[in-house]
Amino acid sequence: MRMTNRGFADYEPLGSTRHGNHPPAVEIRPATLGDVPRILQLQERAGRVVPEFDAMVRALADEQRLTVAAWTDGVMTGWGKTHFYAEADAPAPAGHYLGGVTVEPSFRRRGIGAALTQARLEWIWQRAGDAWYVVNVDNHASIDLHFRWGFVEVARAARFHTTEFTGGVGLLMRAPRPESWAL
Repeated sequence: MRMTNRGFADYEPLGSTRHGNHPPAVEIRPATLGDVPRILQLQERAGRVVPEFDAMVRALADEQRLTVAAWTDGVMTGWGKTHFYAEADAPAPAGHYLGGVTVEPSFRRRGIGAALTQARLEWIWQRAGDAWYVVNVDNHASIDLHFRWGFVEVARAARFHTTEFTGGVGLLMRAPRPESWAL
């Protein structure tokens, strides 16, 4: 079963074999200023909103945030970021949030999004007991991806912090740091 979501990655349930069962060797590392042009190009190829160059530079310089890039055979195949909100914006609490993740369209459903998410969650859980994430209720691919880390719905609203949702409904999701995860 394949569902197309408005502007989101095509959704195929876990276990899909569209790309085969051979995930590529992926290196996840912090993004650098030199990566910004590649990130912007990847966003455009993926049909996603392309952030301003200066906004990306500020995000990289912010010690309360993490931006990571995925590399496969010397080519950037994805990237992801975190956000930190110092103030609550009811019902969304202050804290560390997973931001967007984008994977090169030809590399989707091969574990790159999961590797980017794992790296960002490890970074957050070194700093906080809870990781937060907001998502459009129609983004089934993202929701399915995040279930493996124990994310559960906390609230629904048209807006959380600075994110407004197409269609007007977003989910606020929370995953506590696993007890088995060592600091």
